[in-house]
Amino acid sequence: MTGSDPTIEPPSLGAFSGKVHRLPLRVWFEDTDITGIVYHANYVRYLERGRSAMLALAGAGQRAVWDAGEGAYAITELTLRYRRPARLEDVLVVESRLTALRPVSCVIQQRVMRDVEVLVEAEVTAAFLDASGRPRRQPASWMERFRPLLKTGDE
Repeated sequence: MTGSDPTIEPPSLGAFSGKVHRLPLRVWFEDTDITGIVYHANYVRYLERGRSAMLALAGAGQRAVWDAGEGAYAITELTLRYRRPARLEDVLVVESRLTALRPVSCVIQQRVMRDVEVLVEAEVTAAFLDASGRPRRQPASWMERFRPLLKTGDE
């Protein structure tokens, strides 16, 4: 849904820098525990925002594909490594990079960064499923858009 007020900027989807997508985020009070450190589960939310923004900018219109009855992504595997904490009012960047592309799934490596410091590393497998939850081939147009973004061995 888009607003009709032209003076309000839409939320940022970040940007690609080569094959890496970067989404800036800010740590708000609601993201932290009593100590002012980001609650561990909120990193999963940050990673999801990064992946969703990356897919949107790559041309994968997830809502339209779901509404057309084709299916949707579901996370089938998630590995996280917490390295350092983020704190209230930190400015973070979620980096996302496509590392594997299969007919029914893709693998995305992600990092949550504060400047050049890695706070969290993740590897996510997203499978494309039909409405009944069975694996299904991803839309061909998505595969075409994703191939140029795929990390190769020398990168």
